[in-house]
Amino acid sequence: MKTFVPLLIVLAGATGFGIWFQRTRGEFRKKKTVNGPKLTAAIVGTELGSRATMVQFSSAFCTPCRATKALLEDMVKTMPDVRYAHIDAESHLELVRELNILSTPTTLFLNGAGVEVGRAMGTPKRAQVHAALTAIH
Repeated sequence: MKTFVPLLIVLAGATGFGIWFQRTRGEFRKKKTVNGPKLTAAIVGTELGSRATMVQFSSAFCTPCRATKALLEDMVKTMPDVRYAHIDAESHLELVRELNILSTPTTLFLNGAGVEVGRAMGTPKRAQVHAALTAIH
């Protein structure tokens, strides 16, 4: 019986971590301060949107990155004031370090001035992206 106690503790901890991990993927997190680095059209690779720009960092081997790209590209088709940019994280390691991108896909939400106002790690849901864009004035 004593030998099963550590196993149960490990299983409970792993289950708790798994539930937390799944719930936080794709969740939009608003930045507390907007004093971060300003991203320009030259850095992003496309013109910035007048209201917002979504910048996705991804890698070639990342399956969720393809789903995120398809979702974001589809959403900007109906939003003339929002732009989408895709950056290969492996080719831009210095920028990844500077912006503290820890996993792919990570999507940065920039305001019209190019300042990061929030980010989503993992594949966001359409409603989460819509709510994040609505929050950007």
